[in-house]
Amino acid sequence: MPTLPREQPAPAQLHQARQMAESFGTDAQRYDQARPGYPDGLVARIVAGSPGPDVLDVGCGTGIAARQFQAAGCAVLGVEPDARMADFAQARGLQVEVATFEAWQPAGRVFDALIAAQSWHWVNPVVGAVKAAQVLRPNGRLAIFGHVFEPPAEVAEPFAAACRRVAPDSPFSNQPARRPLDMYQAGYAKIADKIRETEQFNDPEQWRFDWAQSYTRDQWLDLLPTTGGLTRLRPDQLAEILCAVGHAIDALGGRFMMDYTTLATTAVRAGTP
Repeated sequence: MPTLPREQPAPAQLHQARQMAESFGTDAQRYDQARPGYPDGLVARIVAGSPGPDVLDVGCGTGIAARQFQAAGCAVLGVEPDARMADFAQARGLQVEVATFEAWQPAGRVFDALIAAQSWHWVNPVVGAVKAAQVLRPNGRLAIFGHVFEPPAEVAEPFAAACRRVAPDSPFSNQPARRPLDMYQAGYAKIADKIRETEQFNDPEQWRFDWAQSYTRDQWLDLLPTTGGLTRLRPDQLAEILCAVGHAIDALGGRFMMDYTTLATTAVRAGTP
């Protein structure tokens, strides 16, 4: 389930939207610099609940989550379909194999944990959990997680209005400016259902981490172009949207506080080591 407000034209078919899925590498450096990391408590809980240090990062992108797991003492292998993102991650010290998770060949390798940070919605929901079970050791942990961040209404409303004006044919233009948290929680519950259907995992758990981050005008305008609703716009369209959002943040004094919720669905691979 996507966890950025403008990255989901239709959740059931999102994994088929390959052009959007592979559009984030347009500016990999901006993506890596602007996107937030993950709560230390989440990383620590996954590491502590896994039988060993070998981690597979599905849809690793530029390696934002992977570097946090490396810092926690894990050996991480990334799988990433966008070669531009993979190149950036490799330059930062991550081993990456370029492929979709569905097509990736494990070649007999198994892992203590499989993580997917902001990426599981790009994986075929029927194939994903089954393949995860195949590449996890018994008692290995599957952890699918991502951020929910909806800007305050004073920022979200001008953004939504600009999107409707600039790109009226975009599937994102018909979405509300802000959506309730329970919509995202329902998406993670569906992920849990798919995990149960494999009959290869213990009962999934739902985790939640609440935190906040302050953004200046420039910091938020640097992040916005990395989101799925904007990565494929023309430069003039993007500039108009950023201008509208910039004016809104200026009206708030040049910065605002973003309330984040990081949601996770996690389950342990059944079986005896």
